[in-house]
Amino acid sequence: MIATAIGLLLGFLAIGIPVAATLILLAIILGSTFSPIPLASVFGELAWSSTSEFTLFAIPLYILLGELLLRSGISEKMYHAIAQWMSRLPGGLMHANLGFSTVFAAMSGSSVACAATLGKVANPLIPRYRYNERLFLGTIAAGGTLGILIPPSIPLILYGVLTETSIPQLYLAGIIPGILLASCFILTVVLACYFRPAWGGVPIETNWSERFRALPELIPPLLIIVSVIGAIYAGWATPTESAALGVIMAMILAGYQRRLSFRLVLDAAESTVIVTAMLVFIVMAAFLLNFVLSAIGLSRIVTDLFAASGLSPTGIVITAIVFYLILGMFMESLSMLIATVPLIVPALKAADVNTVWFGVLMMVLMEVALLTPPVGLNLFVVQGTRDSGNVKDVIIGTMPFVIAMFVFIALMVMFPEIALWLPGVLDGQ
Repeated sequence: MIATAIGLLLGFLAIGIPVAATLILLAIILGSTFSPIPLASVFGELAWSSTSEFTLFAIPLYILLGELLLRSGISEKMYHAIAQWMSRLPGGLMHANLGFSTVFAAMSGSSVACAATLGKVANPLIPRYRYNERLFLGTIAAGGTLGILIPPSIPLILYGVLTETSIPQLYLAGIIPGILLASCFILTVVLACYFRPAWGGVPIETNWSERFRALPELIPPLLIIVSVIGAIYAGWATPTESAALGVIMAMILAGYQRRLSFRLVLDAAESTVIVTAMLVFIVMAAFLLNFVLSAIGLSRIVTDLFAASGLSPTGIVITAIVFYLILGMFMESLSMLIATVPLIVPALKAADVNTVWFGVLMMVLMEVALLTPPVGLNLFVVQGTRDSGNVKDVIIGTMPFVIAMFVFIALMVMFPEIALWLPGVLDGQ
């Protein structure tokens, strides 16, 4: 049963069948082959119940928030303001790339949107300031991955829905790891430019007067971050309601800067509908597959295999990490999350592994998947923002940051408090 499920999943994806269709086909084939009763009769009810979950409505709102920030020019002004303050570090604007990614991730929750936005703004600066192109591109691709770790994160919402884990707890658990991972990326650039000073380019010309004049450009994103995240933890709003608040604030800011128009809202809404339709279709297909896996007993079989292996909880976690690192090379990260978490997490729960902690670890593993060929999505997103060159340059440039992620994964396994300390403090534990 396990061999059939894995073989069909990888086979359908390898021949180019879309993820949602792959999951539905897999559910139909496994249900008709291994179940003594017809399961397809309940697919309609499952499709409705899975996609009418109120929490999922936060996804299109966060996507719309990112689109409004991008199209109104707020994100571009934010980048240049951050550059004024971080360009004096060894590596110059590469730190601005990482700083921008950290802030933008805390507003949009999307890695692809973060990498695409940053690539369009920063790529023209490479020849002007004579940076090492590969390392510069690496900061764009790696910085973009922070969008799925720092709240509000769309994949964290999906993980919470699939595993019935508290989304506010997941958001709290992602804050410190997100900041620490961004700091690891910054340290990676500092070390690279310390040993190879020529890679750091020419510092931009600025002074304290210009830095302070740029500060007002950072106020809008900070207002959005504080409002969206603060409303959740103050108990004033659910994650979905706080996402709506963020959209309203983005539209007010765009209007204040005289960039709001009917065309801008229409284009942002159109992009939001396209991305949301894809994500919700995948979620619906995942719920159908999860139902079939439970009905035919495959979830229990996987849990029993882990239990019979005699591995300690740490051993089970390390096995899961190796599995996801390998799978991430060949499978798109979001698809990997949705297709496998319902199988893996029950086994982890049986071993008393904290699902909030593993959710944060899962986001870091997804970040690695976004940067590892041949299917690393962020690699191709960044390459798509360039006018010339080969994707090999982006791949080579991201390798130092992938190594930094491996180190960070090891630290999270050794010190789970990295993710669990903040939720514990606010819960009074």
